Amino acid sequence: MMVRLAIGVLLAATVSIPTNSQMTTPLTPMNAADSLARFPAVSGDNLNGKRFDLPRDFEGALNLVVIAFQREQQRDVDGWMPFLKTLAKDRSEVKIYELPTLGRRYRLMRPIIDGGMRGGIPDTKVRATTITLYIDKTPFRRALELPDENHIYVVAVDREGHVHARAAGLFTPESGAAFRLAAFSAAMGDAAFLNKR
Repeated sequence: MMVRLAIGVLLAATVSIPTNSQMTTPLTPMNAADSLARFPAVSGDNLNGKRFDLPRDFEGALNLVVIAFQREQQRDVDGWMPFLKTLAKDRSEVKIYELPTLGRRYRLMRPIIDGGMRGGIPDTKVRATTITLYIDKTPFRRALELPDENHIYVVAVDREGHVHARAAGLFTPESGAAFRLAAFSAAMGDAAFLNKR
């Protein structure tokens, strides 16, 4: 279970905007291989207190990164996690991260927010892959071609920051299959890797 309680504590003060859970039609994956979006340089600490300079410190050859902006989006995050864990299973080169993303104005509350998140997540492995960002969100979204904060986004990023696939909103078997194909074929170019179960 990723950051269920933590996201609630983390984003309680944000403005409520309808999430994909409240929408009737899920968004479809967006293949970013042709647009060559780049993950911007940002820094944050994971819930074990380790500093990350992203994308450089992503630990996988391919990193499946879930970006959430609002407390209410945790359900959508949880919907993607079983599928992403299946993709990473038995693939040491694939890592999963969750990035709760807040504006700079919350930096002064970081000890309280991060402390609350740590208290709600006893699993050190989950803490290690949850990196809270306190950043200027507009250029971050612009760099990743994320149109708004109304949805969660799942991006496949290599260590150099190249975005190979991107999906938004609710997980569906169709969106998952399209994301998997775009992420692994573009990033790895290896049919054996793509077909590994």
